[in-house]
Amino acid sequence: MFFCLPYLALDALCHKIPALKKYQVQPKSRPTLAMVLHCLAHTVYSHLVFIFPLSVAYWYWRPVDLPLVAPKLHRFILDIVACLLLFDFQYFAWHLLHHKIPWLYKNFHKMHHKYTSTFVLATQYSSAWEMLSLGFFANVSPILLGCHPMTEMAVFIVHIYLSVEDHCGYDLPWSMHNLVPFGLCGGPNHHDLHHEKFVSNYAPYFTHWDKLFNTIAQKKDQKKP
Repeated sequence: MFFCLPYLALDALCHKIPALKKYQVQPKSRPTLAMVLHCLAHTVYSHLVFIFPLSVAYWYWRPVDLPLVAPKLHRFILDIVACLLLFDFQYFAWHLLHHKIPWLYKNFHKMHHKYTSTFVLATQYSSAWEMLSLGFFANVSPILLGCHPMTEMAVFIVHIYLSVEDHCGYDLPWSMHNLVPFGLCGGPNHHDLHHEKFVSNYAPYFTHWDKLFNTIAQKKDQKKP
């Protein structure tokens, strides 16, 4: 919610401040109060019923034991990038299967596509299976790569921020795809087009898997990197 609040403020202000329109991915679309409350209620429910109990079980099964020494800065950064790249592959494969196999799409992933224009609280508007599957990938990646506990915590925070940014509906100058060169990252435009068209841009953060499998698409008014 901390990451969501600035974008909710933009949604509230964009019709009053015309200058904000140029940053909207879909300027003609604006979430209604009913949509915001609906997604918020679903997110709170999912976290109370599924995420919180599983988090407590996870902490019990694998309690945090912080070493006396923090990771070196270069290792800290490299491990975060490695976790994001591994998750990106896991999500791409999971996502592609859930779009190509009708039964999986209908029963598990369709819910997340209720809104064809992304807005920030749609980030976690998804089925329990989808939320728990992606949560599993996010948790297992640092374990597989043997990351320091401090790095694991940082990875979770980065995941949350990037997921929120993907669904925020605003292409801002500090969005990750505008900071990382050569079109390596997708960003809000990239993911919004997936929600709009359904048949492209399956990777969450980066673009290399979509390029490799020829599933990448760009908005007509979006400049190629």
